Amino acid sequence: MANKDAAFGFRPVGHLSGGLIRTREYSIAANYGQNIFRGQPVLAVTAGGIERATDTSGTVGLIAGVFSGCFYTDPTTSKPTFSKYYPASTNATDIKAYIWDDPHIVFEVQHDGTGTAAMNFANLDFTGTGGSTINGQSSSEIDTSTANASSSAGGDFKQIGISTDPDNSDTGSANANAYVVFSTGEHIHKLITAV
Repeated sequence: MANKDAAFGFRPVGHLSGGLIRTREYSIAANYGQNIFRGQPVLAVTAGGIERATDTSGTVGLIAGVFSGCFYTDPTTSKPTFSKYYPASTNATDIKAYIWDDPHIVFEVQHDGTGTAAMNFANLDFTGTGGSTINGQSSSEIDTSTANASSSAGGDFKQIGISTDPDNSDTGSANANAYVVFSTGEHIHKLITAV
């Protein structure tokens, strides 16, 4: 049966050591000019803030985690606001992002091509920075074409299995879901150097 082509970003589904899945608070600079959607990987930036990540294969070691949502005082209504996505260019000084930043969280994510079990333990990048301003959900996916089993090759994430979701586990067709974790050397908490 063909898989549903319905990207949803990175969804936390477990923890390698059985730990709790929780978010940590980070800041977003006022007027930051890019939308950040729930399930979108984010980068750590100087002074403890975050920004939306794109394919980070050229910028090793800056992924802070995956965006869960944010809180800010709405600059138009002056009301406290929780949102599943950060609206670009929000002019508020109290923007707090909630990030799944534990490097041992297991995420479920959709492949943009035909993902297979042969890709388990391969390094892969992600693709896509869009999402819905209606429900806040990211459309990020695993970039299937970047699968590389070389231990020296970069890749933001490591595939550790194919999803058991009956609607998206067919490895014979495109868009299978996979379970992934952050690759060593690509996550801010797995580095020994500073940002």
